[in-house]
Amino acid sequence: MPEAAIRMDGNIERGITRVAMVMGTIRQRIAGRNLPPGAKLPSVRAMAATSGVSTSTVVEAYERLVAEGMILSRPGSGFYVANLAAPFSLSDVAPKLDRAVDPFWISRQSLEADESDPKPGCGWLPPSWLPQDGIRRGLRTLSRGDMTALTDYGSPLGLPALRQHIARRMAERGVEASPDQVILTESGTQAIDLLCRFLLEPDDVVLIDDPCYFNFQALLRAHRARIVSVPYTPSGPNIDLFAEIVAAHRPRLYITNSAIHNPTGATLSPVVAHRVLKVADQFDVTIVEDDIFADFEHTPAPRLAAFDGLERVIHIGSFSKTLSASARCGFIAARREWVDGLIDLKIATSFGGGRLSAELVCKVLSDGSYRKHMENLRSRLSKAMFDVSAKLKNLGIIPWLEPSAGMFLWCRLPDGANATDVARAALERKIVLAPGNAFSLSQSATNFMRFNTSQTLDPRVFDVLRETLT
Repeated sequence: MPEAAIRMDGNIERGITRVAMVMGTIRQRIAGRNLPPGAKLPSVRAMAATSGVSTSTVVEAYERLVAEGMILSRPGSGFYVANLAAPFSLSDVAPKLDRAVDPFWISRQSLEADESDPKPGCGWLPPSWLPQDGIRRGLRTLSRGDMTALTDYGSPLGLPALRQHIARRMAERGVEASPDQVILTESGTQAIDLLCRFLLEPDDVVLIDDPCYFNFQALLRAHRARIVSVPYTPSGPNIDLFAEIVAAHRPRLYITNSAIHNPTGATLSPVVAHRVLKVADQFDVTIVEDDIFADFEHTPAPRLAAFDGLERVIHIGSFSKTLSASARCGFIAARREWVDGLIDLKIATSFGGGRLSAELVCKVLSDGSYRKHMENLRSRLSKAMFDVSAKLKNLGIIPWLEPSAGMFLWCRLPDGANATDVARAALERKIVLAPGNAFSLSQSATNFMRFNTSQTLDPRVFDVLRETLT
């Protein structure tokens, strides 16, 4: 490559440092394949001369690119484009519009989006809605305390004080469990993963709701399970079809939400709960009840684990929705004879667990301000639910039901609208939506979409929806 081919763009913004300008020039040349993998870069002196900067500037730029893995340093020979370096280009950082809309689509787009981009399709609250002061207090307290909380492994069961707190909280919702039946996990997702490892063999059948939380499907496919689904109604699974499907397919597990269903916001009725348990007992089905939205409720709804006493039902939860997604901490509450086996799996897959996260969660939950935070949060979510629902209705987007609590609205788009097409069009405008078929195993939610009301307050969302649907 002729050294003169690499030159600074004289129009680069003045606020960018000279080091950054050199790095940007090299990145552009690599992205454009003017510097292919293995190509030698100009010497430090040659680059400095053609770029009009000092040799020290070029040295620092090259060293930073080496640290990024973009280029390699060969002592005595010079600098070369790394063979395995991913070319930097705008397409690498732009939304991947051609990715299939599958159970991973929403997660990928939400997690990779810029912080300033509206994310009505994501499953979490904005940072400003979470108890930031309580988290900071908890971190300060831990930083002044025993160093073992900051540096050591946690016990296999998990922090005793937090397990006791979780047992008390479950009792408030009618689920009786001793702290010794509670196992801390890294998250609600890890809780389900451990249970799948513990209870499933490849090709076992697992029953899920349709629609259901899309990551249930992703996890089950990772475990090579055969997935079947049952239509969900405003009061729980369609119980007649539930009985038929269980009898026909004999699933090993049924994974569901009961208190606040994701994505519909529906609540399980006592009548349906009793019939679900009766069918599960008849056909020896174990039920995994995901209760991560428990604290959003104004009034506790029926829990399968409360009716069952943790005999056939395994109860799980986490604190990522109401406290912090960064402090990864969840739990499993299960029958006593399963605890040792689950602990062995936990040790095999994550060893001691995240003690620091557990200590932090315990500090925040034990702080009297957490209950006040949740009261304010429930009120704020109720207002957001009302406002967003009204604005969506004005666009012809109709909620399937009006949830009693939570953050989600499961909505039907106007006739003829395809949710996947709408989501792709919105992504071009840097708005992440959640098309219905990502939640539906039967792919029967083509014109449905889930909206996180806390993330749908930005006026840009409604502008894009209006333009896309007209």
